[in-house]
Amino acid sequence: MNRQMKTAAARLLRLAVASALAAASIATAGAADDPDPKDIVETADQIRFPRAGFQVDVSIASSAPSRESEVRKYRILSKGNENTVVITTEPASDKGQILLMKTRDLWIFLPEISQPVRLSLSQRLTGEVANGDLARANFGGDYVPKLVRSETVDNEAYNVLELNAVDRGVTYHRVLYWVRRSDARPLKAEFYGLSDRLLKTCHFQNFRKMAGEMRPTRLVMDDALKQGEQSVLEYSNMRLRELPDKVFTKDYLKKLDQ
Repeated sequence: MNRQMKTAAARLLRLAVASALAAASIATAGAADDPDPKDIVETADQIRFPRAGFQVDVSIASSAPSRESEVRKYRILSKGNENTVVITTEPASDKGQILLMKTRDLWIFLPEISQPVRLSLSQRLTGEVANGDLARANFGGDYVPKLVRSETVDNEAYNVLELNAVDRGVTYHRVLYWVRRSDARPLKAEFYGLSDRLLKTCHFQNFRKMAGEMRPTRLVMDDALKQGEQSVLEYSNMRLRELPDKVFTKDYLKKLDQ
């Protein structure tokens, strides 16, 4: 190979290397621009509820064309997304009923029964609200997220994520979740059952400052199977609170409503 041919070969090699480096750089930049679905979901979880211990009151008004509206009230004590107590405060006939969740294990304590009874997170609590809707709001821990598309709603960009259950012990089999791209505020969630049938839709509304952050204070849940059936959850009086681990034990339940 003469000198001219060697020079041409070297030039081609340099061009090939430069092209490869440019392609790698573009791919890396594109990957960096793509949001991490897990980060999106975990940030939205922290917007809905603090990660630290907290207390909040919830009023649930359920309505349907075939029955009178019903209002039930609860106080929630929660710590770290894995430990939650839900105390029924109204109606008076149900006062003293308490749900205890540890990880994804759930029990109910009834004043007239000496031992707590095991429940499932997917079992209905009231209206369109399942036990897990109040006791466990940890999408980041219960589902494997995948970013499926982007949508524009009211001139705002949203990430649409598909959340698939990590196992059958969670509240829903699958969730479609709309999260605002600019700040990870949740907008809407569609909940699907094991048959992949849409069960209900939840809208996150009325963002107000609670426990130091802007959070949704109103959740509207519409039944997808029974037209006109709806539950509206209103959150109030949220405050950060030191909660010792003993609060989240079956032996401690009787003391919580005193």
